[in-house]
Amino acid sequence: MQRGLEVLIVDDLSTGRKENLPPGARFFQLDIRSPEAAELLLAEGVELLVHHAAQMDVRASVRDPLFDAQVNILGTLNLLEAGRKGRLRQVIFASTGGAMYGEQESFPATEDHPARPVSPYGVSKLSVERYLYYYFREYGIAVTCLRYANVYGPRQNPHGEAGVVAIFLQRLLQGKPCIVNGDGLQTRDYVYVGDVVAANLAALGREGFAIYNVGTGRETSVLELYGLLAKTLGVTAPPVHGPEKPGEQRRSCIASTRLQAELGVSPKVALEEGLQLTAQWFLAAHQRR
Repeated sequence: MQRGLEVLIVDDLSTGRKENLPPGARFFQLDIRSPEAAELLLAEGVELLVHHAAQMDVRASVRDPLFDAQVNILGTLNLLEAGRKGRLRQVIFASTGGAMYGEQESFPATEDHPARPVSPYGVSKLSVERYLYYYFREYGIAVTCLRYANVYGPRQNPHGEAGVVAIFLQRLLQGKPCIVNGDGLQTRDYVYVGDVVAANLAALGREGFAIYNVGTGRETSVLELYGLLAKTLGVTAPPVHGPEKPGEQRRSCIASTRLQAELGVSPKVALEEGLQLTAQWFLAAHQRR
């Protein structure tokens, strides 16, 4: 909107919340798999699709890979088919770096690392990247795939099984124990939401087809993450260990050197600073209740 663009937001509100909508945006409560969503793209003459709608839970994809594929693959194709019949010129796609590379051979992984996802969620994201390349070659639609590490930050949904930072913060503020799956030594690359926004803005108007990792290159174990969050809130209680979860990678960490070289941005918010900002938001929200 600050760039003079008219913004339309489509969300089925299965996890999203209306109060997070920015002022000035037009909102449509629709499922991306629906004919109505496709009709909207055509009727409104959408030229840029910033595509974040997804079944985003790795463990849910393991339990129900059919639903994961219906939303992530068929839902995306529904929008792309409408877009290529209309005025669509560019797609910025929220892909995954955390689940794309499987059990990595090198750390941090670059975009050239073999893509060997070990969850249906990762498979669906890789499939969409391949479809997007087809739409680029066949219809000339520019595509930027942003492979995110584990995104966290203010307003993150603490419900369900996705978003461990939000889940831990909410439970710590409620005085409830935090459950760590397995030994807690599994690692992830945690990237602050503000840095993810910067990557999306940098991709606006980019021609051609490109894939960029959006991560910090820093591995953090679940136990280390818990320790940082507990310290931030002044909690001394240890976490509770539960069983390992199927479909969960042992280590994940991605490099953003290509993003910096070609788009001039890279994640800048250190984990400690980002967790502090996130904890402050959750604390304020908790106190308002």
